[in-house]
Amino acid sequence: MEFGPIWRAARRSKTGPVLMALQIALTLAVIVNAVFIIQQRIAKITRPTGMDVDNIVTVQSFGIGDDYDAQDGVRRDLQALGAISGVVSVASTQAVPLSGSGWGTQLSTDPEDDSTQVGGAQYFVSEDAVDALGVTLESGRAFTSDDMEYPEDYGAPVSRIIITRAYLDALFPGGGATAGATVYDNLGNPITVIGVMERMHGSWVGWDKLENVLLVPRVLPGSGAYYLVRAEPGQRDSVMPRVEETLVALDDRRVVEGLRTHAEYKDRSYEGDRGMAVILAVVIGLMITVTAVGILGLASFSVRQRIKQIGTRRAIGARRRDILRYFMTENWMITTLGVALGSLLAVGVNFWMVSSFELERLNPVYVPVGVVALWCLGLLAVMGPARRASAISPAIATRTV
Repeated sequence: MEFGPIWRAARRSKTGPVLMALQIALTLAVIVNAVFIIQQRIAKITRPTGMDVDNIVTVQSFGIGDDYDAQDGVRRDLQALGAISGVVSVASTQAVPLSGSGWGTQLSTDPEDDSTQVGGAQYFVSEDAVDALGVTLESGRAFTSDDMEYPEDYGAPVSRIIITRAYLDALFPGGGATAGATVYDNLGNPITVIGVMERMHGSWVGWDKLENVLLVPRVLPGSGAYYLVRAEPGQRDSVMPRVEETLVALDDRRVVEGLRTHAEYKDRSYEGDRGMAVILAVVIGLMITVTAVGILGLASFSVRQRIKQIGTRRAIGARRRDILRYFMTENWMITTLGVALGSLLAVGVNFWMVSSFELERLNPVYVPVGVVALWCLGLLAVMGPARRASAISPAIATRTV
C-alpha cells in the first residue's frame, strides 16, 4: 500500500482529517495525564498505614461537670471496654489517627540548633496503645503501667516516647538510630525513645510527614477522651454497639458520641482523592467515546463520499481486502499524526501541572502506552466503515455515474 496516494487523497478534503488528528492529540494528552494522576491517587489511598484499621472501633466520651475526674474515668473505661467479648485491646487517645484532626509537634537532635527540628504528629495514649492500634515494633518495647503519666496540666515535659522509623530516620539522616536514642522537644527537654514502630500514619493524609508519628504514655487532664477499641478479626461490627452500651451504663455523667469504625475515618480523609480519581475516570471514558465516535463518523462520511471511486477501483481489479486496507491505512495515518502531536501536548501539560500545582513528573512509559491504545482505538472504530466500503460492488457503485 502506497502512503503517497492516500496522503494526497486525504489532503483534498483536509478539514475533517485535521480536526480528527487534533481531537486524537487532545484525547491522548488528557488520558495520559489523567491515568497518571489516577494511579497516583490510588497509590496514595492504598498506602499501608501500619495500623489494624479494619478492626478498630473509635468512640468519644465527654464528662459533665467541673468536678468530673476524666483521668480516673479513663482508667475505669479502659478496664470495662477491655472486658467486652471479642475485644483484643483498648487504648485512650486525645485524637484519632487518619481523622484529619490532631496535634503536631517538633523534635530535634540538638536543642541548640533549630535546623535539626522535624515536625510530626503526636498522640497521648494509654499503655496498651501499641496493641490497640495494631502497630508493629521493630525495636525496643511497648509502654507499661510504670511509663504512664497523669499530669495536672497539658504542658508537663515528655520523658519517653515510642516513635516511627520514618520519624527517627528524619531526625537522624545518617541512619542507625534505634530504641534508646535521645531526642529533644522544642523547649530543649530531653526525651528517651523506648520503642520504634515500623510504620504508623498520623492524622493528615495530605502531609508529606504523614509517617512522622510519636506516641506519648500520658492521659491528659480535661473532660474528654477518645477510645480505640481493637476487635478480633470479623468481630468489629458485633463489638461496636456493646462499646457504646458499656460506656453509657458505666457512667451517666458524660456524653458518649462519635461511635464509628476507624475505616470510616480513613475513607473520609481520602474522599477528595477518591472523588478526583472517579471524575478523571469519567472524563477518560467520555474522551475515548467522543474520539471513537468522531473516527467512526469521519470514516463513514469518507466512504459515502467515495462510493464511485471505490466502485471504479473494484471494477479495475481491486480486491475487498485492498479497499479494507486502504481505509485502515488512511485512519492509521491520521491517528499517527494525532498521537505525535498528542505526545508533545501530554508532556507540555504535565510540565505545566508540575510547575503550577507541584505534581509529580509524568512517568515516560505512560506516553507510548497511550499511543498504542489510541492506535488500537482508531483501528477498531474504522473497522465497520472500512468493511462496508470493501463490500461495495462495482455494479452498485457505477449506478451513480
